[in-house]
Amino acid sequence: MAERSSVFDMIGPVMIGPSSSHTAGVVRIARAAIRILGAQPEHAEITFYNSFARTYEGHGSDRAILAGLLDFHTDDKRIKTAFEHAEEAGMAYEFKSVGNASTMHPNTIKLRLKAQDNVVEVIGESRGGGVIRIAEVNGFSANFSANLHTLIILADDRPGSIAFISNILSHDNCNIANMTVSRRGKSDLACQVIEMDSPLRPLTTQYIDSLSWVKHILYVPIIE
Repeated sequence: MAERSSVFDMIGPVMIGPSSSHTAGVVRIARAAIRILGAQPEHAEITFYNSFARTYEGHGSDRAILAGLLDFHTDDKRIKTAFEHAEEAGMAYEFKSVGNASTMHPNTIKLRLKAQDNVVEVIGESRGGGVIRIAEVNGFSANFSANLHTLIILADDRPGSIAFISNILSHDNCNIANMTVSRRGKSDLACQVIEMDSPLRPLTTQYIDSLSWVKHILYVPIIE
């Protein structure tokens, strides 16, 4: 199914330049990633792929990714001095580049983030106009835009689990816009990524988290 574009998608967000793909989208990928981590990272390994690998320094994507990891918004003037702010925050980082990854989107970034004992790996794509796609989270297909409220559930792969979670959300008057489910293997771990039109009550997420077959639950709000 073709992706629909809105006027906002075409015009893009208010941002610090020079390019929405190389700055605004990059900032939003990083801001989504730190919510998946649940903290500001102490260390970040940042890999730029394809066209990003060739242009990230000249177009300011290196500053933009650090700014996003510091949770700056796309229009924050501090993006221009993100290196200094990262140093002040004590955030260590390293940049890598892979110039020819034919299976990946031209503007792809992989973030491996660490905060204390928690480590996450997030792959994101900057699609222009500030639009992003979080393609993977910790090796599982994610496929969410961060334009909607997003619930990520890591659970045992068991019959009826998708219907059960959907029923819980419906009782919270929450409409599901999109859902992506991937698994490591039959009866192994599965990951449900659910994009919703409205946020969930804390009581609902607490109940889901209390289920014996749910290993981890994460809520990602809309990323501006």
